[in-house]
Amino acid sequence: MVAAPAKIKSDSTIETLYETAFPGVARFVQKMGGDLEDAKDIFHDALIIFQERQNQPGFHIQQSPTAYLLGVAKHLWLRKHHRQRKLVPLTEAEKEISLPEDFFPNLHTQHLLQFLENAGQKCLALLRAFYYQKTPVKQLAQTLGYATEHSVSVQKYKCLEKVRLSIQQKSLRYEDFHE
Repeated sequence: MVAAPAKIKSDSTIETLYETAFPGVARFVQKMGGDLEDAKDIFHDALIIFQERQNQPGFHIQQSPTAYLLGVAKHLWLRKHHRQRKLVPLTEAEKEISLPEDFFPNLHTQHLLQFLENAGQKCLALLRAFYYQKTPVKQLAQTLGYATEHSVSVQKYKCLEKVRLSIQQKSLRYEDFHE
């Protein structure tokens, strides 16, 4: 049996909604940089939307009035906050600051780095030195304490195999790392 939609019928119901829903709205607004007055404004707007929607035919909520109000309030705050952020002018100094395109690692890079870290610190150091720093094998043998250049090559192969194996165990494909 489906429960009938909850409707705001009396002052006591509104008080109950204030008691149950407003604290969550206030916490959210505060976390997002607002104050108590912002929380009150957003909550009142959400309450009005809720009351208006209740009068529309076919309106029903799947959770509770409290959850519905919190969701509407979050939506209203995010819309308001997003609009305000667009209107903030940048200073000339801020316009001159630029980040390289690869400053924040993309999802593929993060996955790969995680697999490399799982192979161990020694493997990570060896592979970083060989592939990214382009350190010659002879120098790697001396720096990392390997007996011969062949030992470095064998260890590099073993490290790559560790990474390949962990990727296979996660059922990832090459295409997951490249676009």
